[in-house]
Amino acid sequence: MDSLLSGSPNESRELLQLRTNLFDVYIKGKAYHPTVETLQLHRENEGTRMKTEITATVLNEQIQLQDYKLFSVASQDWVDGLTEQAEPCFYETQSYELIIESHTDQKIEFFHVSPYLRQAVKPVGRSGRLFSGVLQFQNEIGYTDLEIRLNGQTGLKLQLEIYPTKLDYKRDYHAILNEVNQQIYNLSFDFMRKTYQATGLTQTSSQSLTEYFTILRNVFDQLTGAIERIDKMPHHRMNQEQHIRTADKVKRAGSENVAFLAKRPHLLVQDHKIGFIPIGTEMYRPTQLLETKRKLDYNTNENRFLRWMLERIDHKLADLQAIVTDKKRRSQSPDPVLLDQIKRMKTVLRRLLQFDFLQQAGEMRHFNISMVLQMAPGYREAYRIYLMLMKGLSIQGDLFHVSMKDLAQLYEYWCFLKIHDLLAKKYRLLKQDIIRVNRSGLFVTLDRTQRAKVDYENPNNGERFTLYYNALPSEDQHKEPPTLAQRPDNVLTLHKHDGLGQSKVYKYVFDAKYRINPAFEGSWYQRQYGQPGPEEDDINTMHRYRDSIVYQEKGSTEYERSMFGAYVLFPYADEEKFRTHRFYRSIDLINIGAFPLLPGSTSLLEAFLDELILDSPEKAFERSTQPRGTKPYYENKLSGRNMLVGSMRTGQLEAVLRGSSYYMPLKNLSDHKVLTSLEYIALYQSRKQFEHEAGVQWYGRITDWRIVKRREIKERPPTEGTEEELYVYYTIEQWQQRKTTIEPGGQSVYTCLYTTKYLFDNALELAELRLENEEQLREWREKRRRGKVKVRLDSEHVDLAENVIGIELE
Repeated sequence: MDSLLSGSPNESRELLQLRTNLFDVYIKGKAYHPTVETLQLHRENEGTRMKTEITATVLNEQIQLQDYKLFSVASQDWVDGLTEQAEPCFYETQSYELIIESHTDQKIEFFHVSPYLRQAVKPVGRSGRLFSGVLQFQNEIGYTDLEIRLNGQTGLKLQLEIYPTKLDYKRDYHAILNEVNQQIYNLSFDFMRKTYQATGLTQTSSQSLTEYFTILRNVFDQLTGAIERIDKMPHHRMNQEQHIRTADKVKRAGSENVAFLAKRPHLLVQDHKIGFIPIGTEMYRPTQLLETKRKLDYNTNENRFLRWMLERIDHKLADLQAIVTDKKRRSQSPDPVLLDQIKRMKTVLRRLLQFDFLQQAGEMRHFNISMVLQMAPGYREAYRIYLMLMKGLSIQGDLFHVSMKDLAQLYEYWCFLKIHDLLAKKYRLLKQDIIRVNRSGLFVTLDRTQRAKVDYENPNNGERFTLYYNALPSEDQHKEPPTLAQRPDNVLTLHKHDGLGQSKVYKYVFDAKYRINPAFEGSWYQRQYGQPGPEEDDINTMHRYRDSIVYQEKGSTEYERSMFGAYVLFPYADEEKFRTHRFYRSIDLINIGAFPLLPGSTSLLEAFLDELILDSPEKAFERSTQPRGTKPYYENKLSGRNMLVGSMRTGQLEAVLRGSSYYMPLKNLSDHKVLTSLEYIALYQSRKQFEHEAGVQWYGRITDWRIVKRREIKERPPTEGTEEELYVYYTIEQWQQRKTTIEPGGQSVYTCLYTTKYLFDNALELAELRLENEEQLREWREKRRRGKVKVRLDSEHVDLAENVIGIELE
């Protein structure tokens, strides 16, 4: 027995020993990955290390497997690779040395599908019997096959399982794969279902057989399972068959025989003994009757379609097989693996076509998309696969190939699709170009060389927003950017209404980074932040995105920063723990930070997306850190009440509108200092005097004011006894009418009310002009986005009220 292996976890050691009669294979490397150990990845529910599959398969009779050992991380000892499983020890981005020692004069070669790995292993020394090289799997995850070839033919296949270092293989990696493929399936199926109705039963003529087979190979097992499920309960209809038989052989005679015998009286014979049909005084019995039987019929439109589809697939495979085996078209022998796959598929198709319900299905002459094909179990899956195959769905970026995957790219795809999934569940999907169509059929734009966007609508308020992948909104794309061009992974653009018909645009960057700092014990990152999180370089990139992506108005020479926030999406599962991280708390402070995002760990991002969409324009603006325009935005917002709303009397409204003026008793001004701060006058029309025209709709800018006696005001004669009373007389530049009237809402103005131009521009009801502080304003705007809001005061007269007692949704 071999002795126990000991030493530092960072020490390189033999992880695999394989001995045969013709050659030996060794793999050396580190059995641990520090990030995996820190984050405790690839564990079972009870915390124990999961087992991995590392198999050795002999494919040549000359080769005899003598010994096969794997290093067990858990026991720190060797285990028999033929009978036992070891723990994961092969990881992405980690290097491993492969050594092959030959004991024969026969030609030994190393082969891998990746040319980079294949070329890394080369003969060492003069004898040519020793091969050595360093394997680096980069971000490739999953199974990989190392082949030892004997005289050009595969002699032994060693299958390793490569594990990720930043997310859990069993819990996260497979979930990401499934979610990406499912989202693409759903988008493709939805797209085809919407567009197929008008196209009829036509298939892509220019679709390549390579593309067709690539898709078929990945969905063939699903198709087989769907047909086998249908076979247990196929769609059918009940047919009635009628036959004329002698009366003594008919078991059950139905009422249809009344009409049958009425037209055929010659079938009745007189019989006094057993006759049962009275005609006059005589009794008759029939010699022949009509017998009706119900029979299951599987010759339905849906089953004819399934048979046609399977036959078409079989014909396609036959075409592909002919091309592969055609010696005139090929300079080398055909791939035996490919031929075996084609033969296996054709065998399965012949078996499926022998099912009884398909045997009874006839030739398909026309085709209608029924609810059975769209909804019934089995039929639904088969129809979806048909749409992909026959309409030419080509997957760019190799989304269907799951044996070895660039995990960094896959994570980027998944982040975009997950954001889309979170939004599509709550908001109406208007348009998407993730799935597009061209002359060769459908194709997926989810690729680093492609751009995509999805448009949504909030059904509650009609606001629209767009999610961009690998692209900026068109207004941010400059032919010659001021510094350097920027292209974040995902940009969310929100169009928010301010309540007066105007729309403001707010943009946010969500950048996927397949990187995490595990905060090793004693490291600078651990001392600084106390827990795992995004890399500092990635946070700096968010600062760059927010500051470098700028917008320029047409005809203007000035640039404005157009991104209001930027966030890193990184692979980490513990959302609750991350709430205390500085880079999460920084989102509330400067709107730059990070969100952990993995399958099952999406609640922080989902809640934040809801906040962004429900934000009022003011709150959205305030999330950023003083972009251009902050000073005028806050001017006269609440402080400095620069507007007076005066109550109109009967006849006074027409006079002031005609004379571009406004006047009121000086005694009505509680503080004479406001005379110098007022800039605007608005006119309140009470419901009692103006009925359906009640509210505030007229306003104007003050150009001059003076103190006069009432008798000096010529617009309207004074009442007796008021001639010497002092009045404030305002000259108005021009009276303007609001687009929407500020409704009384059960309130009124007793004399005059002081407010701000900002509140006046945004108010819908009179009581809203009485809001006093930032907290009340924010609560009012947030609630108004969700529906109609009622501001409740402690008096029915707005100008006499002392407090706001409530802001409620009606």
